[in-house]
Amino acid sequence: MPPARERLGTKGPAQVVLIGGATVVQYPATPLASRCRAYLSHKPMTLKLRTDLSADCFFKPKEKPASTPVQPNQTPLLKTNLFWAGKMAAQCVSKVELTVSCENLLDMDVFSKSDPMCALFLNTTGSQWYEVGRTETVMNCLAPKFAKKFVIDYYFELVQRLKFKVFDIDNKTVDLSDDDFLGELECTLGQVVSSRTLTRPLVLAPKRPAGKGTITISAEEIKDNRMVNFEAEARKLDKKDFFGKSDPYLEFYKQTGTGWLLAHRTEVVTRNLNPTWKPFRIPLQSLCDGDMNKPIKVECYDYNNNGSPDLIGIFETNMNHMQEASRTSPAEFECMNSKMKQKKKSYKNSGVVSVKMCQVVTEYTFLDYIMGGCQIDFMVAVDFTGSNGDPKTPQSLHYISPQGYNEYLSAIWSVGMVIQDYSSHKMFPAYGFGAQIPPNWQVSHQFPLNFNPANPSCAGIEGVVEAYRVCLPQLKLYGPTNFSPMVNHVASFALQATQQRTASQYFVLLIITDGVITDMDQTCSAIVNASRLPMSVIIIGVGGADFTAMDTLDGDDGRLRAPTGEMAARDIVQFVPFRKFQNAPTEALAQSVLAELPGQVESYFRLQRLKPPRDPEPQPSASAL
Repeated sequence: MPPARERLGTKGPAQVVLIGGATVVQYPATPLASRCRAYLSHKPMTLKLRTDLSADCFFKPKEKPASTPVQPNQTPLLKTNLFWAGKMAAQCVSKVELTVSCENLLDMDVFSKSDPMCALFLNTTGSQWYEVGRTETVMNCLAPKFAKKFVIDYYFELVQRLKFKVFDIDNKTVDLSDDDFLGELECTLGQVVSSRTLTRPLVLAPKRPAGKGTITISAEEIKDNRMVNFEAEARKLDKKDFFGKSDPYLEFYKQTGTGWLLAHRTEVVTRNLNPTWKPFRIPLQSLCDGDMNKPIKVECYDYNNNGSPDLIGIFETNMNHMQEASRTSPAEFECMNSKMKQKKKSYKNSGVVSVKMCQVVTEYTFLDYIMGGCQIDFMVAVDFTGSNGDPKTPQSLHYISPQGYNEYLSAIWSVGMVIQDYSSHKMFPAYGFGAQIPPNWQVSHQFPLNFNPANPSCAGIEGVVEAYRVCLPQLKLYGPTNFSPMVNHVASFALQATQQRTASQYFVLLIITDGVITDMDQTCSAIVNASRLPMSVIIIGVGGADFTAMDTLDGDDGRLRAPTGEMAARDIVQFVPFRKFQNAPTEALAQSVLAELPGQVESYFRLQRLKPPRDPEPQPSASAL
């Protein structure tokens, strides 16, 4: 029997422990075990599979790593192995798709029904909850079937607590505190996965039910990353509105063992009996589990403001049939309404839906891009404006405590230690802005921390921290707080990367600042321009300043616009105030600021239709089996 396990700590999904003096990352038996072995065989490590421990993955580096500076509150051994832990976690994880529906919700509106939306929150440690995402809002409906799914990484070895909160949405603000609360359910992802379909009552508070409201969550493991691109239109749909034409939309359903499960809902085309819907995409697994012959049901409805849509017609098909479609020869389906057929002897159909395109494409994930050779190039920009205070005094945000700590250093460590694992060269350019620099003492909004313009890169995150420590006493803090020079500087490198024909490089700029941006208009324009390039911007606000204006840059409440009115192609900015995480676990800050990065990487390369430089699926070698 192995000796008792001493837990060192966790980083993301990987649990790092000591067993008999060996560093170990544990995972349960899983269908992905073969994929883990195949990937690990390509890395400089020794692999040992123990069947008596349910195919846990064991490893140890071949050589003892050199001693390196340690982040406060971080064990050197843990830090050395975070790279391998993260890589193994990335391979052994499963993705789970959650579908949500509700029944008998509270009616909070006086002259209509509630407009429900479900938000999902996740907790893995402590009391900190993170918002995963939100469904669409279903208008005037007390029994919504939400079309938007939640996709969550599932870790068998972690207790992943979920909180589903349902709100009646009556405004366009992102803040949910001003919306009526319809109830919540708290459970674990393990409960949902083991049940496949979980139905529970909603509560307003412990032991206080939300009327007769219930919520149902269906879980399905995602094994297929293919997407289906659709273009569809219809003609001669039945008129359902007395004073006007129908407002049609389509719903696609997958056949399951217990009935039909909603896979997708199109947008509503108002007052049109011959609608053309915007192009849309549906995951192939959500539509038919990858089975091209599996029945697919499509229902066409006329939208009504009262929340009770009128059925226009239904048809059934499969992927093989729809894939025959082309713009010149669409696949056509008659919408049939059984009630109308019974009423009218001359009934033929309620309209015809034409599928002009049904194209199956591979949807590469963030891990596919990383494992396929994409490099994440990380750059840091530090605010040295005068509002930070004199670094020699303890009141300054740049004051380094006797323990070697300040908020700037903590932010660099927290984010950098995660991102550095996705760079092969481990060289990170680091800059400062807003200070007077030697020898001429001119204000600079973009200067290398190592004072070497020809080579501003630092070796590893330790090098960035060391450059910060060395340059700090040589500067005169000044101002103003301008972001645009740094954003434009990184954008110039990202622009060069667009000349490559594969998804080879993506740039991440970390800006750490203590105050409100002075050049907001120029920064908005710079970010809008950068949104069309392979780059993202992470902003961490330190100190106690009012960072409300920063929310303008973070596009969570709508796409950012430049002063000219030009809209950002995608959301590339994530802002968080450091003070929100002062009492949270050390990994909480990185988890929050990096949560959107994988999606931002995916969105850019998908828009550009770029593939990873090489096949992300390595072939197993004999030594790994």
